[in-house]
Amino acid sequence: MSVESSDPTEISTVVVTAEDLTSALETNRTSGQHAVLRITPPFSGRMRARLHVELDEEYEQEPEPIHVEPRTLVADSLPPYPRPAETEDELRADPDREYTVERHHEYHASVVERWRQRVPDAVKSTATIETAAGPTDIEVSVLGRNTS
Repeated sequence: MSVESSDPTEISTVVVTAEDLTSALETNRTSGQHAVLRITPPFSGRMRARLHVELDEEYEQEPEPIHVEPRTLVADSLPPYPRPAETEDELRADPDREYTVERHHEYHASVVERWRQRVPDAVKSTATIETAAGPTDIEVSVLGRNTS
């Protein structure tokens, strides 16, 4: 039986969808917004973290939600998010393809899609998250992980 608590150190497992994690990582690389994975109290052993774009918000209830940096949950082996300038250079360097703006858009979109597909497999099995009570070690469970 899971007991709910105001103590964030009660959390042993954080569950996140592959889609929320990927969107948070991508948002932080492509926009002026800052996305996190938010864990909303009350806390228990197994908690869901959901995509949340941070705003200048003040919480009136205690305890406050935990905001997990999405990069905390993925291994360093995940390559950086593809930048348009990089994919343009790759396309221009390919002697078998002529560069066009349309071809660059298509190529960039395909590279980004391959990056997105790699995110779930780069998730760490354990991570340390920052809470109001200090760092807490958790297991990470991903919903929608690639199984192929």
